[in-house]
Amino acid sequence: MVTMTSEVDKDKAAVAVVISAPKKMNANGNEKDKDRDRETITSSNSSNNCNRGSAGTDGGEGTVTQGGVGNAVVPPAGSGGSNISSSSSSSTTVATTSTATITTTTTATISSSAAAGTSAGSSGNKPGQGGQPSHAQATQAALNQDAPNILVYKKMEAIVERMQGEEGGVSVRTIKAFMSKVPSVFTGADLIAWIMKNLSIDDVNEALHLAHLLASHGYLFPIDDHQLTVKNDGTFYRFQTPYFWPSNCWEPENTDYAVYLCKRTMQNKTRLELADYEAENLAKLQKMFSRKWEFIFMQAEAQSKVDKKRDKLERKVLDSQERAFWDVHRPMPGCVNTTEVDIKKAYRRGASSLGSGSSGTAGNSNPVEQLTRQIKLLKLKLERRTIKISKVAESYTSYFEQYNEYDSFLNPPDQPNPWITDNTEMWDADRTAKDVSLKRVKRWGFSLRELLNDPVGREQFSKFLDKEFSGENLKFWESVQSMKAQPQSKVKEAAHAIYLEFLAPDAPCPVNVDSKSMELAREAVSSAAPPNRWCFDVAAAHVYHLMKSDSYSRYLRSDMYKEYLNGSKKKIKSIPNLFGVKR
Repeated sequence: MVTMTSEVDKDKAAVAVVISAPKKMNANGNEKDKDRDRETITSSNSSNNCNRGSAGTDGGEGTVTQGGVGNAVVPPAGSGGSNISSSSSSSTTVATTSTATITTTTTATISSSAAAGTSAGSSGNKPGQGGQPSHAQATQAALNQDAPNILVYKKMEAIVERMQGEEGGVSVRTIKAFMSKVPSVFTGADLIAWIMKNLSIDDVNEALHLAHLLASHGYLFPIDDHQLTVKNDGTFYRFQTPYFWPSNCWEPENTDYAVYLCKRTMQNKTRLELADYEAENLAKLQKMFSRKWEFIFMQAEAQSKVDKKRDKLERKVLDSQERAFWDVHRPMPGCVNTTEVDIKKAYRRGASSLGSGSSGTAGNSNPVEQLTRQIKLLKLKLERRTIKISKVAESYTSYFEQYNEYDSFLNPPDQPNPWITDNTEMWDADRTAKDVSLKRVKRWGFSLRELLNDPVGREQFSKFLDKEFSGENLKFWESVQSMKAQPQSKVKEAAHAIYLEFLAPDAPCPVNVDSKSMELAREAVSSAAPPNRWCFDVAAAHVYHLMKSDSYSRYLRSDMYKEYLNGSKKKIKSIPNLFGVKR
């Protein structure tokens, strides 16, 4: 029960209005709760009527107005002498349009996205709130918990929550400048110091790398820059509101982005001016949504009016948090988009609609189909071969022992570590060196994939295959991989060229593939539908297996590889002789 007192007339006569918050109705909406509510209203009316009779009123009954949120007892219209208190002589009408809590508290959390058209202070009830959650919300919550990166998000959010703790958290304060204030900020130096102190990190570069990851995912952001990075200096940063955290699986559409950019153009503030890439995006969106741009403009105008009613400092915080949200989902050119979902993870989830730009497709699908798909995936997992944990541990141990020498964290390189310093000097030196190091040549012997990933190794392997008159295998595999990176408009042409060169009956460079792979390739090219970029995957996998099991093993035993390996060793041993050192 909340008691609200308001002034009615100039004599400051107090009028007490009792507002009763409604009880939550269960999922079935049984009649017992409704009867209980009716009894409560009746008892309230009878008590008010008794009070009026004792105060000497003319006996008019009060009218019970039941709104969507609370029940208010209001005096009847036209009851001239009806009094609620003995000293008052005027009637009062109370309209309850807010939630059961009358006092509206302003927080840093934003209660609407860019396209919602509602403000943080508005308090309308959403479907599913206050009672049982709706089916769509429950389905979306289940999908969020099954998101590909949800475990990583939870770990990062645990760290951010510690940073925001009142005791032992990062020092957040309001900075007073000349004729202005910068609310709720902290410096990059304070953040790095907190990470090193509370997360047991001794290296500044490692702490800076962790801060970069948190910023790139949108958990914290610089207040004056679109590039989500962290510097160990006095630059000001601000925490993102949990409403915009990545664990909520936001998938904003282009219309939302258009409303946001259009709203920015209406606000005459230097800090809200559009960057060059944002102005270009706005022009593209205006051309794309030319038919409904008037509707988008109206939404942006409504949101802009609501923003102007907020407190100045609060508006600064909310604007910066909304800008950081779009910097994550529509990053500036040259920045990594951390919201992209790997297609393999999306396929394993059975939700291929992720990344399509539609936020409601995954949540509104048929739950029966989702459960059927999940049962099918679980059955496939049961049919998979099982391996003993001891064998898995042995394979992992041998793998990490093999790559121990190439791990920049376990064996720090001579140059700055590019994984934690953003300095690519080590990679550039290795790529532009005239002589191939022994370290790289030894890595060719790990697997065929390592050999083909190295440009020099792939060139050497191609020469070896040409000597053995099987160079068409590598050419075919490279052509298929190149076709996958082509734009969709060029896939058909590339597929026909590959088929005519390697798989056709009169091909100039025929490859040795089985009849099944050949038939699938022929059907893909000759069908009415245009071939896709994966139409030769079966044949390419067959050719790759042939190279891996036959040609690659013979290459490692060949004199060509041994001479190259010994040549690298001789170069390393001959370095001291340049200075006249005797052995």
